[in-house]
Amino acid sequence: MLRTLTLTLSMALAAAMVPALPALAQDGPLKIEITDGVTEPMAIAIPAFHGDAAVAQQIRDVVAADLTGTGLFREIGAQVAGAGSFGEAIAYEDWRAVSAQALVSAEVTQAGDAISVKFRLYDVYAGQAQGDGMQFDARASDWRRAAHKIADQIYARLTGEQPYFDSRVAFVQETGPKDARIKRIGVMDYDGQNILWMTDSSSLVLAPQFSRDGRRLVYTSFDSGFPQIRVMEVATVTSRALTQDGNSMAFSPRFSPDGRWIAYSREQGGNTDIWLMDAASGAQRPLVQSPAIDTAPSFSPDGQRIVFESDRSGSPQLYIVGVNGGEPTRISFGEGRYGSPAWSPKGDLIAFAKQVGERFHIATMRTDGSAEKTLTESFLDESPTWAPNGRVVMFTRVAPGGNGQPRLHSVDITGRNMRPLSLDFAASDPSWGPLMP
Repeated sequence: MLRTLTLTLSMALAAAMVPALPALAQDGPLKIEITDGVTEPMAIAIPAFHGDAAVAQQIRDVVAADLTGTGLFREIGAQVAGAGSFGEAIAYEDWRAVSAQALVSAEVTQAGDAISVKFRLYDVYAGQAQGDGMQFDARASDWRRAAHKIADQIYARLTGEQPYFDSRVAFVQETGPKDARIKRIGVMDYDGQNILWMTDSSSLVLAPQFSRDGRRLVYTSFDSGFPQIRVMEVATVTSRALTQDGNSMAFSPRFSPDGRWIAYSREQGGNTDIWLMDAASGAQRPLVQSPAIDTAPSFSPDGQRIVFESDRSGSPQLYIVGVNGGEPTRISFGEGRYGSPAWSPKGDLIAFAKQVGERFHIATMRTDGSAEKTLTESFLDESPTWAPNGRVVMFTRVAPGGNGQPRLHSVDITGRNMRPLSLDFAASDPSWGPLMP
């Protein structure tokens, strides 16, 4: 059965994702069992897509890049002679002979400004299709989204996890010398393509953060001369100020999962605390107040708790507090200085930046502070943000030296698959948005 999905002009997908398939048994559907890392990636064949040659090749290449970029799959370069057109019987024995475990077959047709992509995924060793075939109809200009949607479906079926390829990342582009940086906010596909600029370079901007639905950004702006918080509607690229107090500075904003609240840092009289703001009315109240520097709040996925950074113990550490207040609980006790926490969308882990001696790391821990795990090490790693499925962390890495430039990298939660994003400019402060509809 071939099910049809449609990418409309508003970039929305009309039907729901295919459910994940059950776990792999000896004679069951093909599936990668993800534990603490896959040492032998699954061999997947992605032969040339049938149909209109140019766009078919582009879509195929993006699908392959998405899947192999996870470190969970390796592409089989061998081709089977006489593979046939889309929908014809699969020569399973021939694909087994070249050691393929999974096979993708697809066909792309184009009519004017519209494309249609059909695909099927096959379990080579079981000799059968894995799940239903699907069809994506889209504008020709949205061919990359169609490719990401196909890769998402393959990833979900073969891993049993939620996908993340059809998602966007907000970031800050940086130009100029370190002591006079010019910054502007952009939004791009997760792989660095299709960049849209949200602000110009007329004023300094920092740390954009997506709302959970991906429709809004909150960020720190210096357009008034010192840090205040603004909110932007992504679709219209229109923004408004949320704080305008000339006697205090506001920065590091984060939306609550339901979008109702914004947690942020407020500095007044040399003291920095955590505050909550009603996103609709602008009403504000303090959440964490102490003589210490309390900053960098991040909500739990259920919206009931906030993890933040504080130096109340003498050095920067991580604490958790309920959204109704109370005494914060310290969760970090390892060596070094902890900061920039980000709660995983799955709720099980907190990512953070950590400094030990002269080296910086991106690391994770459970929400009670246990099972701390270091993922990276460099001159300066900071600003972690989670993929929508909670498996990959994107972060900023700054090169050493007086002219060292920030670059965006990603790493999976095993720490075994780290990759730089392919951007031809310096960038920092990533915020990974949700999976697009």
